[in-house]
Amino acid sequence: MVLALLTKEDIYGYQITKDIQEHFAVSESTLYPVLRRLQKNGSLTTYDRPYQGRNRRYYRITVSGRALLDQYRKDWLTYKQQVDFFLDEK
Repeated sequence: MVLALLTKEDIYGYQITKDIQEHFAVSESTLYPVLRRLQKNGSLTTYDRPYQGRNRRYYRITVSGRALLDQYRKDWLTYKQQVDFFLDEK
């Protein structure tokens, strides 16, 4: 979900949390480790911008992050098809 959000625009961490929380019950303490892991594996880069006397850390998806998202989407479709096979009423 994080990678998909970042394909639209660069976003700061708290806003990522809020955007995802609109659809899923997830805490900041869950998402920040995800952001760090994605940054560590090269899927995201960061930069800081001043905001009201403080810095906000913005996240940007990288080329390898887009490739990872493409793979996640393919994996999801495969998984969904497998589950739908059993859930479809015929």
